Amino acid sequence: MDMIKVRIQLRSESGGSTSPVNVAKEIYSNGGVKEFYRGLDSALLRQVVYGTLRLGIYFNLTEWVKQQRNKGENLSALQRAGCSLFAGSFGSFIGNPCDLALVRMQADSTLPEAERRNYKNVVDAFTRIVADEGVTALWRGAVPTMIRASALNVSMLVSYDGAKDLAEKALGPNASPLKIQFGSSMIAAVATAVGSLPFDNIKTKMQKQKAGADGKMPYANIMDCFAKSMAKEGITGFWAGLPTYYFRVGPHAIITLMAAEQYRKLFGIGGNKN
Repeated sequence: MDMIKVRIQLRSESGGSTSPVNVAKEIYSNGGVKEFYRGLDSALLRQVVYGTLRLGIYFNLTEWVKQQRNKGENLSALQRAGCSLFAGSFGSFIGNPCDLALVRMQADSTLPEAERRNYKNVVDAFTRIVADEGVTALWRGAVPTMIRASALNVSMLVSYDGAKDLAEKALGPNASPLKIQFGSSMIAAVATAVGSLPFDNIKTKMQKQKAGADGKMPYANIMDCFAKSMAKEGITGFWAGLPTYYFRVGPHAIITLMAAEQYRKLFGIGGNKN
């Protein structure tokens, strides 16, 4: 789903068809089933680094604020947003090299053969990026990546905790914690997809770009990318491939949040008795 999502975003940029069915057929015709998993090692490494940091920092930071600042009271939406912004931006900055390698590997077959990078795996990608472009190139697109991660974290975690607080108050202490968690995660999944897709779109374009014959990049910075995308695709272009993106981040958000609750219970974070 992530591969299809990236290809849809790049097709939207070039004015091509954004039908997920057509994109999936094209991907399959280029390399069969394995083509859908191009860059899988980068994706797994990214989740290990970025996913762990953004959730671990958020849950521990919100617990610290609850106990030290709020004297045991639940956090406000603004406090949760602040915690999720910090956790998302810090985690994504550390994980940016993995994300950069993933986007490039997923987009490689869309380039003319002479321009393809043909990375063998994530280690080869890191090695060649450093050798050809310098160490700092590993953080190319870091700003849009951090903005996207912050938007995703706020959309997912603030909506989830807010929905869970409301559900617990409305349903009372005898309500099933599992049902409340599942329902809240469903709401968070929709909020995550709608709230983070525009930033994910810009991030993909910034990380995929390659210098032209004149040595200049297509986009000078994130604002330039935003302006050119708006002019070419319109406001709705930022949500190109929303259904596909939902099926990419929706189940991911639900599984992540449900699993996180069990880990918090297991390790005693937040005093969760459920």
